[in-house]
Amino acid sequence: MHIVINSLRIEEVPFLPYMDRPADTKVGCKHRCTDAALRYFKSEVMEMCHREGLYQIDLLNGSKNRVTDREYWAQKKGQAALDKQNAPMIADSITPRQTKFETNKEKLRQTLRKALATAASFDEFSSLLLQEGVTVKESRGRLSYLTPDRTKPITARKLGDDFDRAAVFAVLEQNAARAAEAPARSPDPPRTIKDRLQVARAEIAAPKQDGVQRLVDIEQKMAEGKGRGYERWAKIHNLKQAAKTLSVYQQYGFTSPEQLEAAVDTAYQKMRQTSGELKALETKLQGKKKLQRQVLAYAQTKAARDGLRAQKSEKARAAYRQAHESDFIIADAAARYFKAHGITKLPARKALQAEIEQLISEKDGLYNTYHEQKQRFKELQTVKRNIDQILRRDEPHRRKEQSHER
Repeated sequence: MHIVINSLRIEEVPFLPYMDRPADTKVGCKHRCTDAALRYFKSEVMEMCHREGLYQIDLLNGSKNRVTDREYWAQKKGQAALDKQNAPMIADSITPRQTKFETNKEKLRQTLRKALATAASFDEFSSLLLQEGVTVKESRGRLSYLTPDRTKPITARKLGDDFDRAAVFAVLEQNAARAAEAPARSPDPPRTIKDRLQVARAEIAAPKQDGVQRLVDIEQKMAEGKGRGYERWAKIHNLKQAAKTLSVYQQYGFTSPEQLEAAVDTAYQKMRQTSGELKALETKLQGKKKLQRQVLAYAQTKAARDGLRAQKSEKARAAYRQAHESDFIIADAAARYFKAHGITKLPARKALQAEIEQLISEKDGLYNTYHEQKQRFKELQTVKRNIDQILRRDEPHRRKEQSHER
């Protein structure tokens, strides 16, 4: 995503929230790329992405996990190579040891999060990382991390905002405060298998790029006229997806189809609840934006309103009002809007813009939460459909075996 800004204005524009002088609206004047202007452009880009239904990171508050274009394509190519490598094993009904490819940066992020989860001081944080072969360095108030396979450290900026100095020290302070408040007790025993399984389930709940897909009804497709080539592909596809389905089913810890169905219903309810919150936030945001447009329009007519008050006679005021009729139509419409909504004191433009940006940021987080919940619901729904199809396919074989036993 790129924001391209022309250096000179090619036409006159209305007064926008980030502007603070008359020259900012006039044709031929140079554009001033201020911090307020960039924040306004970022918020508009985020709104545009939300309007088009695109997955959008929070441009206003940075990214917890910052994935560069190079890392994105490295993950895609690595996943494709891993799928190709696992294909013969899946065809032989063997579950591969690794099904999701992770870049070196992603592995480093997981190592850092694991250390941050337990460390209570920077020295302890550095020691835990050193045990994993990672060296943390601090220079000019910034952190960088050196892994054994590299000669140049990776800066926190390239990993995400969760790993910069301020975020790391904030987490360490929280861990230290929590440890100080906790009562003295004997050291915890080693983590059990159950604890490790719970952590694994939490990781599984995150959206996946290589999610499970629906099984193909081969008999139905062949009845529709598909050829032998499609049948061979469908058999391999079903073997792969059946292995993934059973893997996900076990990793979530389901012990019966009823538990899976309950999990699907719960995921659907959470998705619907978040959708309702998102719509309410969208309504509030649109109201604030409409108020902002009215405030800006009313502020543009200030010169005309001041000129009307300067007129001495009723005749002069009528003539002045007629000469500036368009300005007073806009001012009267804004005044009616303020009266209808019970607004007696107009909010400051900068404060209103900051409130809108905050709402956009909240909407972005809620939208991404909804996106993840929707992915989780679809995954569980696909697993349920596949399990149902597998059980239906195995049912005739079970009945046949029972008849032979009799």
